[in-house]
Amino acid sequence: MATFLYRLARSCYRRRTAVLAIWLALLIGLGGLAAAFSGKTSDEFRVPGTEAQRALDRIADTLPEYANASAQVVFAARKGETLTTPEHRKAVGTAAAAIGRAEGVAGVREPFASQAVSRDGRIALAQVVFDKKLRDLGDGPRDAVRKAGASARDAGLQVEFGGDAYTPTVQVEGGEVIGVGVAVLVLLITFGSLVAAGLPLASAVVGVGVGMAGLLALTGAFDVISTAPVLALMIGMAVGIDYALFIVSRHRQNLAEGMAPEEAAARAGGTAGSAVVFAGATVVVALAGLAVAGVPFLTVMGLSAAGAVVIAMLVAITLLPALLGYAGRSVERLPVPGLRKRAAGAGPGAGERWGRFVVRRPVAVLLACLVAVGAVAIPAKDLRLGLPGGGSYGRSTTARKAYDLVSEGFGQGFNGPLVTVVDASRAERPDRAVQQVAQQLAQLPGVATPLAPSFDKSGKLAAVPVIPEGGPDSRSTADLVSRIRDQRPELRRSGVDIAVSGTTAGNIDVSRKLGDALPPFLAVIVGISLILLALAFRSVLVPLKAIAGFLLSIAAATGAVVAVYQWGWLSDVFPVPRTGPVVSFLPILLIGVLFGLAMDYELFLVSRMKEERAHGAEPRPAVVSGFGNGARVVTAAALIMISVFGSFAFGHDPIVQPIGFALAVGVVIDAFVVRMALVPAVMALLGRAAWWFPGFLERVVPKVDMEGERLAVRQPVQPEGEGVDGSAAPSLVKQRGAGR
Repeated sequence: MATFLYRLARSCYRRRTAVLAIWLALLIGLGGLAAAFSGKTSDEFRVPGTEAQRALDRIADTLPEYANASAQVVFAARKGETLTTPEHRKAVGTAAAAIGRAEGVAGVREPFASQAVSRDGRIALAQVVFDKKLRDLGDGPRDAVRKAGASARDAGLQVEFGGDAYTPTVQVEGGEVIGVGVAVLVLLITFGSLVAAGLPLASAVVGVGVGMAGLLALTGAFDVISTAPVLALMIGMAVGIDYALFIVSRHRQNLAEGMAPEEAAARAGGTAGSAVVFAGATVVVALAGLAVAGVPFLTVMGLSAAGAVVIAMLVAITLLPALLGYAGRSVERLPVPGLRKRAAGAGPGAGERWGRFVVRRPVAVLLACLVAVGAVAIPAKDLRLGLPGGGSYGRSTTARKAYDLVSEGFGQGFNGPLVTVVDASRAERPDRAVQQVAQQLAQLPGVATPLAPSFDKSGKLAAVPVIPEGGPDSRSTADLVSRIRDQRPELRRSGVDIAVSGTTAGNIDVSRKLGDALPPFLAVIVGISLILLALAFRSVLVPLKAIAGFLLSIAAATGAVVAVYQWGWLSDVFPVPRTGPVVSFLPILLIGVLFGLAMDYELFLVSRMKEERAHGAEPRPAVVSGFGNGARVVTAAALIMISVFGSFAFGHDPIVQPIGFALAVGVVIDAFVVRMALVPAVMALLGRAAWWFPGFLERVVPKVDMEGERLAVRQPVQPEGEGVDGSAAPSLVKQRGAGR
C-alpha cells in the first residue's frame, strides 16, 4: 500500500493544477446540484417493523386523525386571570375557527367545546390535525396555523405552538465556528507557520464542501433525517483537518531530513497516507456498520457520515499533495510571531520525556488510568434511552413553552398520549367489545384520563386514546405501555386484539430496538476491526489491546453523558434545558464514531512504534521513540477533534448537543488517557510479545507495508538547482531486493 500511495502522491504533486481543477470542478458541480435539487430533511424518527409503527400504518387510511401530523395550540391568560371571561373566550373561539379554515388543516378541537380547559380556567388546549403526514407537511400549513392562532394575542393572551408539527428542526447554529477557530489556533501552535497551518484547513474545507453539497443534493430524492447533515459536517470537518495534519507533519519532518519537496510529499503520502487510509477505513466500517441496527434513519446518518470520511480521506491523499506542490519549500514561510521552531538536537521533546516516564513505571500508570476511567464510567450503569420531545428544547422555544403550559394545566401525560388500536372484528359485538377495552384500560395503574374511542367506518376497528400520568419520556409511561400490551393474551380470548401506537409509544419502541441492537453491532464492529488491525500491524496482542482501550473510552464517555444529561451534573456549564433519558441512538452512534476515531490514534501512534521496531530498535526504545515522534501530532489532532465536537455541545438542539458532548469526552479519554498513557504502558509490558504473529497467519495474511519499509530502500537523488516549486523530479534508485 505504501508504494501505491507514494506513487499517487508523487503523481498528484507533479500534476497539481489538474488535481486542483478536478476538486474545484467537483465542488462547484455538486454545489449547483444541491442548489437545484435539494429538498427538506425529515424530523420523523420512523422505524418500520415496530408494533407502534405497524399499528399506525394500519389506521393511516381509516383513522387519519391519528396518523397525520398534529399540533397543539395552547392559549393562556395572564396570572390571576382566566379564559372564561367573555372577551377571552371569544378570542379563543375566533382563533380556533381561523385555525380550522387554515391551509392544510383537516380538523381542530375547539377548547371549550371539547372541555380542554384547565381547572383554574387559565389554560386552554386546541388539538389540530393536518391533512398530511408529518414527513409530507410543508411550512405553509404550519405558518398558516401559527398566523391564525396568534390572533388571540391581540386580546392579551399567550399563544404557543407544540406537538409533532412544531418540533424545532435540527440545524447548524453557528457556534461551530468557535470550534474551527480553536482548531486554527492548534494548527498554528503545532506548525508555527501560517502556510503549513493553512494547508490542512484548505483541504478540509474543500472536502467538507464536496461532502455537504453531495448530501444536500440527495435530499430531494431520498428521505434524509435532519440530524444526518449536521453529523456529516461534524465528522467531516474533524477528520478532514486531522488527516491532513498527519500528512503535513510527516512532510515537514521529511523536509527537515533533507529530502526534496516532491520526495518529501511522496514519502509522506506513502507512510502517513497509509495510516490515513487504514484509519479512514476503520471509521467508514464503523459508521456503515450502523446499518446492522436495522433502523433506516440511523443507517442514513451512518452512511452520510461515512461518505464525509471517504471524501476527507481522498482529499488527504490527492488534493493535499497537490497543495504541497504549490507550497514547495515555502511550507515553512510566514512564521507565527512568538513561536520558535524547536532546534534539531535540542534534546528530547515533551512527548519523548513522557514516553520514558511511562515506560519506566508501566504498572503504576496502567493502574492509575484504569481507576480514573472506571470512576468516570460508573454513571453508565443508570443509562436510560429515549427520544427528545417538546420538553427537551430550550425554554425560549414555543415548543417548550407549549409543553410547560400543557403540563401545568392538564398534567405531563397530555404531552404524550398513547393510542391503543383495537381490532374487534372477531368479537360478537365489536362496539361493546371496544367500550369494554376502554374501561379495562382506564383501570390500569399509570392511566390519568381515558378518552372516548374513535371508530372507523366498519365499526370494527377503533382507536382508544390513553393519557398517562407521566410525561412522554418518563419511566412510568414506558411501564404503562408494557402494561397495556400485557393485556393482549386475555383480550384475544374474547376476540379482540390490541396494539399500542402514537408518537410516545413509537419513541419507546425505537429506544428498545436500538438498545437490543447494541450487542450485535458492537460484536460486528469489534470483529471487523480486529481483522483490519491485525492486517495493519501483523500482531495479535496489539489489536486486542486497542479494542480493550476503546471499550474503556466508550464506558467513560457514556458515564459522562449520563452524569450531565440524565443526572444534571455541570448544568451550569453545559446548556442542558431539561434532564431526562439519553437520546436513544446516541450509544450506538457513539460506538460507531468513537471507535473509528480511536483507531485513528491507535494507528498513527502505534504505527510509529512499529516503524521504529522494523528499523531495528529494541522494544522499549521503539516505544519511546515512536511515541515521541507521534505524540505531538496526535495531541494536536485530538485537540482539534475535541474543539470541533465540543462546539456542538454548547448548541441548543437536544439531539446534537449530547452527541457533540459524548464525542468530545470520548476523544479526551481515548487520546489522553488510553492512547497517551495506557498504550505505551501496555506496549512496554508486552515487550517483544506485542509483535507476535502466528506462523500460519504470517503465511496467509497479505502484507500491506503501512510503515513504508519498502520505501526505506529507495534512495532519492537530489537534483541540482531545484526551484521553490519543486518542479524538478528526483530520480529514484531502487536497491536490489526492494519490495520483497
